[in-house]
Amino acid sequence: MKAKTVKELYLDSKELDQKQIYLAGWVRNNRAQKAFGFIDLNDGTCFETLQVVYESETLENFKDIQKIRAGSSIEITGVLVLTPNTKQPFEIKATSVTLIGDSLEDYPIQPKRHTREFLRDNAHLRMRTNLFNAVFRVRSVVSHAIHKFFQDQDFVYVHAPIITTSDAEGAGEMFQVTTLDIEKTKEIDYLKDFFTKKANLSVSGQLQAEAYALAFKNVYTFGPTFRAENSNTKIHASEFWMIEPEISFADLNDDMKLAEDMIKYIIADLFKRCPSEMDFFDKFVEKGLKQKLQKVLNSSFKTITHKEAIDTLQKANEEFENKPKQGEDLATEHEKYLTKYFDGPVFVIDWPKNIKAFYMRLNDDLETVAAMDLLVPKAGELLGGSQREERLDMLEKRIKEFSIDDKDLWWYKDLRKYGGCKHAGFGMGLERMVMYVTGIDNIRDVLPFPRTPRNCEF
Repeated sequence: MKAKTVKELYLDSKELDQKQIYLAGWVRNNRAQKAFGFIDLNDGTCFETLQVVYESETLENFKDIQKIRAGSSIEITGVLVLTPNTKQPFEIKATSVTLIGDSLEDYPIQPKRHTREFLRDNAHLRMRTNLFNAVFRVRSVVSHAIHKFFQDQDFVYVHAPIITTSDAEGAGEMFQVTTLDIEKTKEIDYLKDFFTKKANLSVSGQLQAEAYALAFKNVYTFGPTFRAENSNTKIHASEFWMIEPEISFADLNDDMKLAEDMIKYIIADLFKRCPSEMDFFDKFVEKGLKQKLQKVLNSSFKTITHKEAIDTLQKANEEFENKPKQGEDLATEHEKYLTKYFDGPVFVIDWPKNIKAFYMRLNDDLETVAAMDLLVPKAGELLGGSQREERLDMLEKRIKEFSIDDKDLWWYKDLRKYGGCKHAGFGMGLERMVMYVTGIDNIRDVLPFPRTPRNCEF
């Protein structure tokens, strides 16, 4: 008999009424009573569990089944019975229950509420809980939606290198990649290293995406990136995934439209494909989450300049911990206030040139750059991007202003020499998006195996 999945049973339960079913999965809970018992079974194919009823009258190994512990893997054969008057629309009346893989008595994920801190210490098992089962299914669906959004518009998917010699952000907080024994080397001779020069794990695939955009017009990267920033905040991690589209013959307005369309596409796809998970998050993680996201779907994103943003903050009847000042960056509290003030997502554009990266296009005022950050309600910054500086002389000037050693950027400058054009792009952390659509407030809880300072356990 071909195995059915729990997902298939939920979709086809009416057609399968009174039919014999075979399925396999893991025990979430086993409530054994004197003459019968109930097993909550999950096989990983959907968020919902399936109730299996087993009875002493029909099962010779009834007493053995009563002893099956949470976490065990089992095979079930039984008859599907519709139960329209109960919470679950159907159940399985077991005719046989076979233990496949036992679970020991010290199984950490017992059928009770666990703290997220405890579950982080058991990251290899936490996806067996309702919360993390929902989180990582949503992460998968969001990832697929991103690929589908760009592929349906004929974007070319570029696999940007993970090992690189350039620092796209100029931040210098990068993990070094070397085959040299640094501890025993007083003076590092990179000519003896594997790549014969200093190499690092990438903080961004943007610069390489620009090269491909000037051949394919529209491209995107989607892969792991790394920051050696010693930060223990809820929104920072040492390893995370970035989505970075790059579009040619495009300016900042085109960039913002692409970002808005992508965000709305992801949310709409999530409502369609993960209704149970979204109901769960709305009920147990963030009250009003679905309403918040629905409002984003139905709204037009507003646009203000950085100067207008600071003016608005300075006029606000609020006591900010960080006093807003012209020419300075926005704090998280500022971002959240602005989305509340404008009652929805808002693009902040035309940022002071001194607080943005060297590759962003200088505006005509020579004081600001054509950059944008998208701020969303309750979360703050969701993504950031810019129109790129396509003028070689201006790019070289900006590189000098930032005191960047550009010997490894020769190829990047070549892009301005040979058929350059106006182009733009943005970067969005996948984890930041997953946090936003689930209501989860700690990045460690949306990464399968989080990498943070002093944490590389699994």
